[in-house]
Amino acid sequence: MSVPRLAVTVDLVVLTVREQRLSALMWRRDRAPYAGAWSLPGGFIQLDEDLPAAASRLMADRAGLAGVPLHLEQLATYGYPDRDPRQRVVSVAYLGLAPDLPASSRAQVLWTAVDDLVHRDTAAFDHRRILGDGVERARAKLEYTSLAAAFCPPEFTVAELRRVYEIVWGTALDPRNFHRKVTGADGFLVPTGRTTTRDGGRPARLYTRGGAEHLRPPMLRPAPAR
Repeated sequence: MSVPRLAVTVDLVVLTVREQRLSALMWRRDRAPYAGAWSLPGGFIQLDEDLPAAASRLMADRAGLAGVPLHLEQLATYGYPDRDPRQRVVSVAYLGLAPDLPASSRAQVLWTAVDDLVHRDTAAFDHRRILGDGVERARAKLEYTSLAAAFCPPEFTVAELRRVYEIVWGTALDPRNFHRKVTGADGFLVPTGRTTTRDGGRPARLYTRGGAEHLRPPMLRPAPAR
């Protein structure tokens, strides 16, 4: 029996909060197929590298974020036969998260608000689906893990953390209820003993991310309004 031939790519869903909006790093394609369409940064895996190494290489070469520290995890694998018109291609997607990421060093790569992307028709391949899966993974993980702190600077206020939840979830949260929940979650926040007035108003306490990976109790998303 002959061995099927296929290619393997790594595609990157890189999310951050810029100008108070959840934003994704997008690549404007300049060649066929889908010339002129937006796509996720990514590329083909090399024969001598494993998946994490390919993700790190493409984060530098295609995303233009060499040496930038960020949370990176494998998202999902996409392999239905007609996803690439050139040949059979299996894609392994990675999700990257970090606070206030800088502009890419690549001219073809731009930060774009996620809300703007989902309404565009010019998506390459199945990248709209992959992006949607990455955004939903981030939203879901905010409920039961400390991942929201990955969108914050090393020291942050509860109000800054709340804005991350509001931006990623796309809904307003009650400040007092939120404060009670996050400060009551075991190992989520660690007080620094310092304060800041950068939020405006009275000095606010600064916190760092604690050692807890899972939130107990979880931070459940508000039910959508009917």
